[in-house]
Amino acid sequence: MIRLPAAVLAPCITVLYRLWCSSLRITEEGRREADALLAAGKPLVVCMWHDELFPFMHIRRDMKIVTIVSQSNDGEYLARLLEALGIRAARGSSSRGGVKALLQAARLIRTQSYSGCITLDGPRGPRHVVKNGAVFLARSTAAHLVPVRAFSERAKVFCSWDRFSLPLPFSRVRVVWGTPYASDQGEISESSLAVEGRKLQERMDALG
Repeated sequence: MIRLPAAVLAPCITVLYRLWCSSLRITEEGRREADALLAAGKPLVVCMWHDELFPFMHIRRDMKIVTIVSQSNDGEYLARLLEALGIRAARGSSSRGGVKALLQAARLIRTQSYSGCITLDGPRGPRHVVKNGAVFLARSTAAHLVPVRAFSERAKVFCSWDRFSLPLPFSRVRVVWGTPYASDQGEISESSLAVEGRKLQERMDALG
């Protein structure tokens, strides 16, 4: 099978993505507090599940976003797509280059007014289980964590580890923004990240 270069394929996918999202009937709940923090110059780390991320790139509005993308070949396609949509990609994953990518994202948040967007259970799961990346990024930048969920009325659910949900054209999508909150500051350690991760897990579960 011929595999087109990412630089060629990404612009085509970008057009398709925008057309697809323009057909969706998206409603948002609870976004006001996050927007108020952004207006005040406060950074955010938006937290989502991997299977629910599809609509977020469309609804981000003027939010400057940096996210973590794996260093795999598939990650190269995603990184190109995100950059075409105006989203910065820091390359790395839990298995390769993850700390370097998080530090790169943290630098952009501190120096260039970016906010982070992290799929909490990516890139390989377990599904809907919080990993430490988002909390580490928030504590490194004094950013507020914002749990976000997306619920599609009609969607194609793929047989992947995350059961990725692709909203069908013209379907309703409800995006729920949780209350932004600041994580406890102090020394960053495995134990402190685990404590904060459990708090974030509870907030994500509460949005369901």
